[in-house]
Amino acid sequence: MVQFQTSNQSLIDFSQRSLYISALSIAFNPTFWNTVARQEYHGKSLTRLFNGNSQRACYALALTIFSLGLFRDFLFERALRQQPPSPTLSQPFIPPIAYALIVCGNILVLSSTYALGITGTYLGDYFGILMDEPVTSFPFNVTGAPMYYGSTMSFLGTALLYGRPAGVLLTVEVLLVYLVALSYEDPFTSEIYAKREKERKAGKKTE
Repeated sequence: MVQFQTSNQSLIDFSQRSLYISALSIAFNPTFWNTVARQEYHGKSLTRLFNGNSQRACYALALTIFSLGLFRDFLFERALRQQPPSPTLSQPFIPPIAYALIVCGNILVLSSTYALGITGTYLGDYFGILMDEPVTSFPFNVTGAPMYYGSTMSFLGTALLYGRPAGVLLTVEVLLVYLVALSYEDPFTSEIYAKREKERKAGKKTE
């Protein structure tokens, strides 16, 4: 059994297969939706599957992403249950912090979904479903990526609630994966809206 040890006490059991399955799931999800969304933007692959209905295609992708997220969360919690607890994370002040992180994280996620709507949340701009103006109200006046940071907070809160250092390690992976995703998504989304503005200006000139 391979374990990471400090002061003769195991913190993370690296022999557990569930740990690696959870890590793969965490990395897979953003990779999947970014790949599919870009294929849709360049080739309308999903829209063609839905007979040219981009709205339905976007909702189908939204359902798929949501389902994959639920499965990822299931794998994460299963991995935590199979990991050793830490006495340090079993202190009485830890659960209030954990619950606060989970509540605040979910507020960020749910409020951003409400502000953007389904298509705005689930990559509708890659389907040509663009928003009229950027959303600047809460939670976007707190952070530019409330879905990602809120999700990260929920992962960390869950890890602390279980008292598993392995969960903290997986949360670090969640954050890193999201940051990588943002480094691709933000510039690409900006290009989409810049292209629309250019087309609008060109249209006004021809009138």
